[in-house]
Amino acid sequence: MSKTAKVPPAKLARVIEWTRHHLYRLHQRLTPAPAAMIELILAGWTSQAITVAAQLGVADALTDGPLTIDELATRVDANADALHRLLRALISRGVFRHRRDGRFELNSLADTLRSDAPASMKSAARFYGSQEQRERWTLLVDSVRTGTSVVPALRGKSSFDYFADEPELATLFNQTMTSVSEMTDVPVVAGYDFSAYPTIVDVGGGHGPLLATILAATPASRGVLYDLPSVVANAPNLLREHDVENRVRIEEGSFFDSVPDGGDAYVLKNIIHDWRDEKALQILRNVRAAAGPRATVLLIEFVIPNHDRDFPGKWVDLEMLLNLGARERTAAEYRDLLSQAGFRLTRVVQTAAPLSVVEARAA
Repeated sequence: MSKTAKVPPAKLARVIEWTRHHLYRLHQRLTPAPAAMIELILAGWTSQAITVAAQLGVADALTDGPLTIDELATRVDANADALHRLLRALISRGVFRHRRDGRFELNSLADTLRSDAPASMKSAARFYGSQEQRERWTLLVDSVRTGTSVVPALRGKSSFDYFADEPELATLFNQTMTSVSEMTDVPVVAGYDFSAYPTIVDVGGGHGPLLATILAATPASRGVLYDLPSVVANAPNLLREHDVENRVRIEEGSFFDSVPDGGDAYVLKNIIHDWRDEKALQILRNVRAAAGPRATVLLIEFVIPNHDRDFPGKWVDLEMLLNLGARERTAAEYRDLLSQAGFRLTRVVQTAAPLSVVEARAA
């Protein structure tokens, strides 16, 4: 999402989500139940076709303009007939466009698969459609039966350890997280006022995209970016691109050992959902030990709502179970977790994105 894009109020975003949900429910009611069910069952075909388009680089090949199928097949090194069949299927779902002159071109959805698109989804398509991820999801039944991750049994190690030994996959994962962050950071910063905090510590902040977005919106604030040495190694480049490098101090370390002190706000985006309660408490207690009595902790997470409508966090929750044995949480579960760590939940602030800001202070 462009940093200049207008972000709707959170309430309007919820109304739009409610409307989309009920329009989809109407579609289901107007469709015979078996047909509606097979549509859901076959949804994986669509996502895998998108992954193939990303793997081939079809959107990148069309960046400079429309191409015939033979020209496009040559550019992406594919069989022209098979590529035509792939695009025919994707176009039926609104991805790419077939012109009247027979050439193919980008549309708004296909444009997100360009490598250089704002908030590019190319890495996400390649990562979530990778053989490793698909293999894990075929074993979801095991996670549902046991309540644990399938990765240790599948790979002999945890997901994080597996990524450490698979640098190409780890790079793809990091690129995916950065792309998703670019899509959600602007709505988060638009939905919560960070200007009250002179020093903001981004715990587990990766390359610093969220911190850079926060500081761009709060010119009087300074930041501390804290993550593992291998993760923050590339942070200076991103901070420089956002013109905030002079207001950020980079510190290396693990949030399981300690957290930098002196912060007025401690931001943890999509950190706590990676861990079961005992590990999450270890992180939060380290934050509590570093935070002063007036400091605020801000957890940016999918907070599971108390309704039965669709919500992205409900699906991410299954991803957390499958890959990490972890979970998304409700507001009540965050209140309890924070209380055990010595914090008092003060409010949950919704944003236009599916993410909320869980605000807490020392108890």
